[in-house]
Parts: sequence; C-alpha cells; structure tokens
Amino acid sequence: LNRLLRPADFQRVFRAATRSADRYFTVLWQQNHLPAPRIGFAIAKKRIADAVVRNRLRRVARESFRHQLVELGSVDIVILAQSAAATATNQELFRSLANHWRRIAAATSQLDSKSTGTKEPRGSNFDG
Repeated sequence: LNRLLRPADFQRVFRAATRSADRYFTVLWQQNHLPAPRIGFAIAKKRIADAVVRNRLRRVARESFRHQLVELGSVDIVILAQSAAATATNQELFRSLANHWRRIAAATSQLDSKSTGTKEPRGSNFDG
C-alpha cells in the first residue's frame, strides 16, 4: 500500500485539506501529483486509548482503502478517528469509510475534469 510516511507529507495535507467527517472518522484529503493515492493515520491516544483498538481501526481503514485504490485517484489522505469508532463494529466502520471514499472519488473526478479542461459540449457551439 502507498502510505504517507514523512511529517512533511502529513503537514501538507493538514495545511490545505478538504474534510469529510462523520461520527466515526474525520478524513482529510488533498490532491497529489503521484500516480496513486496514499494514506496516513493520525489516531490520537486521547480519543482511542487502547492500542489494540487503534490498530484495529488502522487495519480496517487500510483494507477498505485497498479495495478503493482505483476509484480514488491521486490523493493524499489522512484519517483521524472519533471516539465513537472505538465501539463500532467492523461493518459500521467499513460503511463509514465507503461513504468517505465515495465523496473523495466524486470530488477528485470533478477536479480532474476541471484541470484537464474537458467539458461536455453544449448547445450549437459543437461542430461535431
């Protein structure tokens, strides 16, 4: 898996991130210029005190992320856990993350179409 490892990579996401939040996770993301998405975790001991639970959250998030690699596009993602995630079932966590991935994929596809300048032809200006 592609992971965010360097502090500078995390700082770049924290500085200029787009946010998606629900009761289990806050997901921060920002476009990158790499061929694949990358993921990093900032799960605070203050929110999730038990290390076993923090590791379970990371495993669930990595597995969910792995299934969505193609749809996500070129983004750096940082996942923060909310306190409610500690008692959630894996199924609830997967559902929550699937909603976040869907939001990110929709936003990145809009950004990609804007940056490449590809638009649907409209009206009589189309010479087709």
